[in-house]
Amino acid sequence: MSASQTSSSDVPADVPTLLVKIFGKDRPGITAGLFDTLAAYSVDVVDIEQVVTRGRMVLCALVTEPPPGLEGDLRATVHSWAESMKMQAEIISGLGDNRPRGLGRSLVTVLGHPLTAEATAAIAARITKTGGNIDRIFRLAKYPVTAVEFAVSGVETEPLRTALVTDAARLGIDVAVVAAGLYRRAQRLVVMDVDSTLIQDEVIELFAAHAGCGDKVAEVTAAAMRGELDFEQSLHARVALLEGLDASVVDKVRSEVRLTPGARTLIRTLKRLGYQVGVVSGGFTQVTDDLKERLGLDFAHANTLEIVDGRLTGKVTGEIVDRAGKARLLRRFAAEAGVPLSQTVAIGDGANDLDMLNAAGLGVAFNAKPVVREAAHAAVNFPFLDTVLYLLGVTREEVEAADTLEIP
Repeated sequence: MSASQTSSSDVPADVPTLLVKIFGKDRPGITAGLFDTLAAYSVDVVDIEQVVTRGRMVLCALVTEPPPGLEGDLRATVHSWAESMKMQAEIISGLGDNRPRGLGRSLVTVLGHPLTAEATAAIAARITKTGGNIDRIFRLAKYPVTAVEFAVSGVETEPLRTALVTDAARLGIDVAVVAAGLYRRAQRLVVMDVDSTLIQDEVIELFAAHAGCGDKVAEVTAAAMRGELDFEQSLHARVALLEGLDASVVDKVRSEVRLTPGARTLIRTLKRLGYQVGVVSGGFTQVTDDLKERLGLDFAHANTLEIVDGRLTGKVTGEIVDRAGKARLLRRFAAEAGVPLSQTVAIGDGANDLDMLNAAGLGVAFNAKPVVREAAHAAVNFPFLDTVLYLLGVTREEVEAADTLEIP
C-alpha cells in the first residue's frame, strides 16, 4: 500500500494486522459496505487505499486483528459480503503497519505522446537501479499528452533526476523530478521567457519583416548563435536595422503575435489557483506590455525600442535584458511577490534563459535547444505550454475545474 494513510494510532511492528483487498466492478456503496462489515468486529483502521481504473476497483484496508476467536468469522463474513456484491476478496495476515518509506522523497512526472509500455518499464527500472522505491503512481492527464506521476522514496532527488533525464531523451519522453513536500502546494511565482516560449514568434523578426531587413537580422542572429557576438551586441546590431521604421508598425506587430498553444490555459489556471505570473524578454516592451494587459500578468519586463517623432531610432533605452538580466528580474519579481526563490518556476527555450532557469526552484526547458534541456531541471518537448501544469502536480481535471473559479 502507498503513503495515502489513515491511521488511528501507530501500530507496533509485532501487532497482528489484516490486509483486506476487495476488487471488481466499481459501484456506489462498496467502500461503505466493506467498513460496515468490518465494524462488527471492533477493528481499527491502519491504512486505506482505493484505486478505480476503467470502472474496475481495487480497495485495500489494513486493519488491526479482531478480538480472539473472531478472525475466522470475519474472514467468512467479508468473503460472503464481497460475493453478494459480485466482488472478490482476499485477506492476508501480517504484522504491524507498512514499512517506513526510505529517506529522500521525490515526485517524478513523466509525459508521453503516447506513453509507451517500453518507456514506462525503463523509467521504473531506472528508479529501482538508483535505489528508489515507487510508493504510488497516479495519472495527472490523458490529453493533450499522457502525464503520470510517480511518488518515489529511498533516493535523493538530484541523483534520481540525473539518471532519469538521461533516459528520457533516449526514450522520447519528458521527465521532471522534484523534491516532494508541502512546498508544492504553496503559492508560487511562474516567470516565462516570451519569444518562442509564451509566443510562437521572434518579435525582432516581425519588426524586421516590416522594415524589409529580415535577411540581415537573420545573419546577425546566426552570428550570435555561432558565438561571434554576445546578446547585447547582437541586440544593438539588429535593432539598428529598424532605424526609421514608422511607429505605427508596433500595432501591426502586436496583431501578428501568435500565442503558443496552451498559453492562455496555463496562465488562466495559474491565476485561478492563486499563483503570480510574469514574463521577462530580450524582446521589447512595446509587445510585452500589451501581453501583460491582455493576459492579466503580474509582472513584465523587456527592452524598450526608442521612438522619436513617430519613428524608431534604431536604439533601445534603459537597462538591457540579457541572460544575466533575466535572472536578476526573476529575483526581483520574487521579492516583490513575497515568494522565496525556491518557490519560483522559470520557463524558457534559449541559452539566454539558462541563468534564470538555474536560479529558479524549478527551471523548465520548453521545446529548447539540447544545451538548455541538459542544464534545466525539467524539459517539455511538446508544443503545448499548459503541459507545464502537470510538472506542478496540477491534474487535467483541476485545470478544467479552475475554469469555473473567479480570478483573484
